[in-house]
Amino acid sequence: MIQTILTFGDSNTHGTPPIVTRGVYARHDASVRWPQVMAAQVGCTLVEEGLPGRTAGPMADPEMGAHMNGHIGLRIALESHGPIDVLTIMLGTNDCKAHFGLTPEGIAGGVAGLLAIACGEPMQTRHGGFPVLLICPPPVLEQGPISQVFYGGAARSQALPPLFAALARTWGVGFLDAGQHITVSQQDGVHYDAAAHRTLGRAVASAISSL
Repeated sequence: MIQTILTFGDSNTHGTPPIVTRGVYARHDASVRWPQVMAAQVGCTLVEEGLPGRTAGPMADPEMGAHMNGHIGLRIALESHGPIDVLTIMLGTNDCKAHFGLTPEGIAGGVAGLLAIACGEPMQTRHGGFPVLLICPPPVLEQGPISQVFYGGAARSQALPPLFAALARTWGVGFLDAGQHITVSQQDGVHYDAAAHRTLGRAVASAISSL
């Protein structure tokens, strides 16, 4: 029986709506956010761990700060909460930003580090064992008020699904390609509208039931 699910991610797990004006904080209502939609369908306790700006890789963001390092964030999350029964990871969008200069393989390398932390003996023992669902985010578009930040990001993000799928097979974890279910908003090319959140929540719930 699944009792507690921890959803680890960035602004699209946090529930940031498509950006109209940079610097204005907003968040979708709990009834809209995909982790909440998923939890209602699965019937579990939810731990939402979505941080806007978080990366999959162990980088300090020159604009948003050192605390965007996903490797450190995952360790903190897994040591702050628990025991958990399922972990979802959806990261990689922010790694597509121009100022990181990462290749798709480099982005996948950051995800590999997350899986090493989550699937490693210390964290698995701490929580009594838990499966992981790796979610590849949908490709970004280079348009809207944050387009310059994601210069070149469209091509990088389009190359990620097969790399993430291969990582999931290698580590023996579940995999979901979110881009097969939703697309990013045309408004800012990165975030999801309410309908996409609801669709993704249902897709994640179905994927979790198959773990």
